[in-house]
Amino acid sequence: MATEKRTIFSPELAARFDRLVTLYPVKRSALVPMLLYSQDEVGYISPEVIVELADRLDIRTNDVESVLSYYSMLRTKPVGKYNVQVCTNISCMLRNGYGILEHCKKRLGIGHKEVTPDGLFSLEEVECIGACCWAPAVQVNYDFYDDLTVEKMDQVLDDYQAGRGKVTV
Repeated sequence: MATEKRTIFSPELAARFDRLVTLYPVKRSALVPMLLYSQDEVGYISPEVIVELADRLDIRTNDVESVLSYYSMLRTKPVGKYNVQVCTNISCMLRNGYGILEHCKKRLGIGHKEVTPDGLFSLEEVECIGACCWAPAVQVNYDFYDDLTVEKMDQVLDDYQAGRGKVTV
């Protein structure tokens, strides 16, 4: 009698992982997409995620941790419902990226890689989100905002706080 595999993932994601490993000549090659999909579902890469992915790929947990530590977009701690990433790379820096970041810190009452007490927002300073021509730029979850001012940033935060999600500023 076959034993059913236990998983921490939804049945849909577990099935996706089962298919994903068949697409690569080496199972380990599926690790980065699996980490990203896991993070989307769980919210971050927990120790349980690390163990299950290592098991699914027949690799050691420290191999997963090694890859995890390399990519800055992979998180090992929970973030807020809305993860605000403020770019401070050269183009954004020259167009007040640090001013936007400082404003967000003050407005939200949190610092880099911190979460508001209500769990609604988290804040990160990031190197580049690929919007140099439209600096300064911010990413909230998967939504991009560019050519920002402090006033436009307030509108973005107000809209997310009110549950309106992606807005055009």
